[in-house]
Amino acid sequence: MGFIRMYKWPLFSKHFLAALLTGLAMGFTVAYLALSPEIITFTDPHSSMEMEYMAGPTVDPGSHSENEEFHNMEDATVADKLYKEVRVLCWVMTGPKNHEKRAKHVKATWGKRCNILLFMSSQADESLPAVALPVGEGRNNLWIKTKEAFKYVYKHYYDKADWFLKADDDTYVILENLRYMLMPYKANEAIYFGCRFKPYVKQGYMSGGAGYVLSKEALKRFVEIGLTNATGCSKSNSGAEDVEMGKCMEAVRVKAGDSRDSMGRGRFFPFVPEHHLIPGHVAKSFWYWQYIYYDSKEGMDCCSDNAVSFHYVSPNQMYVLEYLIYHLRPYGIAFRVDMPPELMDASSARYETTTT
Repeated sequence: MGFIRMYKWPLFSKHFLAALLTGLAMGFTVAYLALSPEIITFTDPHSSMEMEYMAGPTVDPGSHSENEEFHNMEDATVADKLYKEVRVLCWVMTGPKNHEKRAKHVKATWGKRCNILLFMSSQADESLPAVALPVGEGRNNLWIKTKEAFKYVYKHYYDKADWFLKADDDTYVILENLRYMLMPYKANEAIYFGCRFKPYVKQGYMSGGAGYVLSKEALKRFVEIGLTNATGCSKSNSGAEDVEMGKCMEAVRVKAGDSRDSMGRGRFFPFVPEHHLIPGHVAKSFWYWQYIYYDSKEGMDCCSDNAVSFHYVSPNQMYVLEYLIYHLRPYGIAFRVDMPPELMDASSARYETTTT
């Protein structure tokens, strides 16, 4: 009589099986995320990499009519006057792959409030409009791209604006507040403003992502002196754009201005509002706390009621901010602004643009 020999499977402990199953699950999850990056979303991004897969709406969100009930109650007299007297050219750093994904949403939201709006790319796009600069794309080319952009602006638009704002295609800017902040200054002062950081440059430098704005005189010195014979301005194509800009501004004697409001609250921010408003949102070991030039608080005391900019704003959030700032109104609360004395006499308050 024959016998069937049965194979004896080795015995595994429960701990081994649990570890094996956990490892398999994690492996499949990581592989799935790696192969499907478009599903990753970040509510509070802190880097360009985290912004990479954030695209805007494919259907136009539309807008509210100026003739609607609550918009009819608005009085934009002061804002309209500032628009004429504090002329701001905005140029936005972008690239061909972001024309449709990000740049067009800047144009549809805050960009329309610039006196002049330009997008700086390596490929022309008349729908934006985007200027084709003679540069490559990528982070290693941001400094040369910034230099070429300001050269282009100086050559073609120097006499068409008083202030020149550089922003990224994931920056959101409240232009009315920027003009209000700039109102006391003259365009022939050698000064620039932004979110001021303290390392690397004696007088500090302005965060590139939060955006920075140059006076007419600052632009002139940057192009005519900084890009030609100033020893403090890097001739290299690569380098950290904002740091190199800060070094160059200092070398050509352009002052790093204080953009805080009368209560010492910030106006330019390198992250989305959540990052600054929620206490303990990031650890004190995070690089921002070591870099920020002025004492910066957390919570509601962080930010001016006249904040100018936020960075790492996704295309979708551009429309959210647009709605909250320009359309949502608490019923029964009126807000009235008197014409500032600086704007009473337009020709003198402005900007004696002749350089002394």
